[in-house]
Amino acid sequence: MITAPTLTISPEKVCYVIMKAREFEVLDVVTDGDAETDEGSWSALDARRDDPTYRELKAFIRSLNQDEQVDLVALTWLGRGDGAIDDWEDLRAEAARAHNKRTADYLLTKPMLPDHLQDALEQFGCTCDDYDLGHF
Repeated sequence: MITAPTLTISPEKVCYVIMKAREFEVLDVVTDGDAETDEGSWSALDARRDDPTYRELKAFIRSLNQDEQVDLVALTWLGRGDGAIDDWEDLRAEAARAHNKRTADYLLTKPMLPDHLQDALEQFGCTCDDYDLGHF
């Protein structure tokens, strides 16, 4: 029997990121339909920067230690299909090589971030239904 690799970041923290990132999906749907803009003059991301939830999530990701941030990026890649659970060590090694101070910015530009993270957690046998995220 093959066991799943060990995560440095707790699934509970990943679920918190998923929950907060889902709030941005809702923002995108609302703002995309309401705004007529010149090319490049405005984006949903620009609108989010002033949003308290965006700032809260960005601060949360920045507060994670380097290993947790590396796991979060590798989970994103795993969930979007850049590899399988058997490739975890390679995905994580690549995420570690690419790690920098802009991890939060990088992740928050990914439109499918919550879906990718959820898919990756499921490959680790985890579900967000198991966690109470109210204490973050």
